[in-house]
Amino acid sequence: MKKIILFTVLALLATAASAQRPGYWQQHVDYKMNVEVDEKNYQYLGEMTLKYTNNSNHDLPKIYFHLYFNAFQPGSMMDYRLTNIIDPDARMSTNIGTRENPKYQSRIAVLKPDQIGYQKIGSLTVDGQAANYKVDGTILEVTLAQPITQGKTATIEMKWEAQIPEQIRRSGRNSKEGVALSMAQWYPKMAQFDEFGWHLDEYVAREFIAPFGNFDVTINLNKDYVVGASGRLQNPLQVKGYDKKAKIAAKNGKATWNFKAENIHDFVWAADPKFEVDSATSNGGTTIYTVYLPTNKQVKENWKTALSLSTEFFDYCGEHFGAYPWPTYSIIQGGDGGMEYGTATLITGGRDIKSLVGVIFHEAAHSWYQQLFGINETVDEWFDEGFTSYIEEYAFQSLFEKKGALKSNPVINAYRSYYKLALSGKEEPISLLADYYDTNYAYGNAAYNKGQVLAEQLGYIIGKENLQKTFLSFYDRWKFKHPTPNDFKRVAEETSGMNLKWYFNLFINTTRTIDYAIESVTENEIRLTNKSNFAMPLDLLVEYEDGSKELFYIPLREMRGEKPTEQLVMYQGITRTTLEDWFWTNPNYNIKVTKKPVKVQIDPSLRLADIDSSNNLYEN
Repeated sequence: MKKIILFTVLALLATAASAQRPGYWQQHVDYKMNVEVDEKNYQYLGEMTLKYTNNSNHDLPKIYFHLYFNAFQPGSMMDYRLTNIIDPDARMSTNIGTRENPKYQSRIAVLKPDQIGYQKIGSLTVDGQAANYKVDGTILEVTLAQPITQGKTATIEMKWEAQIPEQIRRSGRNSKEGVALSMAQWYPKMAQFDEFGWHLDEYVAREFIAPFGNFDVTINLNKDYVVGASGRLQNPLQVKGYDKKAKIAAKNGKATWNFKAENIHDFVWAADPKFEVDSATSNGGTTIYTVYLPTNKQVKENWKTALSLSTEFFDYCGEHFGAYPWPTYSIIQGGDGGMEYGTATLITGGRDIKSLVGVIFHEAAHSWYQQLFGINETVDEWFDEGFTSYIEEYAFQSLFEKKGALKSNPVINAYRSYYKLALSGKEEPISLLADYYDTNYAYGNAAYNKGQVLAEQLGYIIGKENLQKTFLSFYDRWKFKHPTPNDFKRVAEETSGMNLKWYFNLFINTTRTIDYAIESVTENEIRLTNKSNFAMPLDLLVEYEDGSKELFYIPLREMRGEKPTEQLVMYQGITRTTLEDWFWTNPNYNIKVTKKPVKVQIDPSLRLADIDSSNNLYEN
């Protein structure tokens, strides 16, 4: 029996390995960092030994790092972005006009020298040789004495000093809720190099991409502080907060914290003397930590409830989207909202229980869609935020609202927000680079809502069961790698046996909308029309005069396949009749019936993203 199991596992691994894009490769990093924190002046000194493995088919004469703290300076690109976008982030701007005629000022623009953020390189060598480097905004460009050749590993030694900005945007000091240090984007972070080249986006407060690697991080700061971080704490008996038996090992008033994590692509930590730590373990074996400020009884109760629900969440996601592969996950209070990192999140914690659970579910769902699958958020923001929001909503309704049977479309609110965007005149294609949207309104709705619609509507096209299989097959094939949306499309195509090129292209690369209508109904014919330039397959539910019902399924010719019969509650006991393909080149379609229809409805499940449903129902 063991031999059979071993053979099966090896076969699955071989299948997964062979299923990558031909010639696929990805870089690898190993960080070892030591940080000396001056918490009184909000500064620190850092030392890094980075091993960078070049698995590409290119020799690299240059390498690049991100220095995110440099964005928090007057005159930075993030400063100008806040000044010139019509709806700047309220967390980083002030309205100095009126409500009727707003005029926004960037809060970064008025930061003083002791309030700004910065990262200044003190020394840098590659394989023991001094390297030339220059800082250009938030990008550090390093010119090597010798290129890092294909298949080689280079050792980069770096020392830097940094100041933690007063303006909070994910990272920063003294948050509104009183967290002393929110340390996100805090270290010189290796830039991503892949088949598309170097990804060197200037930081304007959007999203990220980075290579997978291992982290060994040592933090030295005042012994009274408690630290929450990515990875697993290596010395809980020597620091405050994690073990009642701990005897704090302090030197010169400072304690040393050591965290390690494997196969992640970002590392976060936060610290405060008032932090409280709690933990629980999921059925799947993941230890969940909460690190938060216990400001009052209600806050403590909320965090205790949220911790219990979080363990359920990781088990739920493991069943539906693939097992969580790391031993720990830390939910840490800090930052300015919620943001995902390797095996951890920073969130604001003074929330009511519904909001607290919602934001935890969202950020924890990012453990799949962006942390486990290293999605390039700067390019495919909807693939990251949209799919994460999709997971969040399904889990929230199942675990928090405890709905036994979910609605036919659990993400209907995302559809409604997408409709508003599509009709607003502000929509831009979701293939647009995340930084370049004209408005934050368009970005938010495109990334979070249209991305959800894409996922749910894909289930309408290929069938809900096939969508579930697609998620799990995608997990097996692409975990710990950097997939693109096309890779997800290919898995969906292989799972369903359908061609999906038309759907992904039109929904991602254009702002075309879907609009079908019931043109007319007679005793022996139903006439449908496509009023838009976006063709879709249709489910049409017909109720006849004698009380019987029939579900007509009209495939789209471009699919080159058919959706299997779905096990939706609303269609139980109803015969499905599959009709001839509808051509996208023909806006009209006629259905002959032998009994008089009294009710006809296009897609009763509401998963078809039809922007005008007023003409989708006929009743006699």
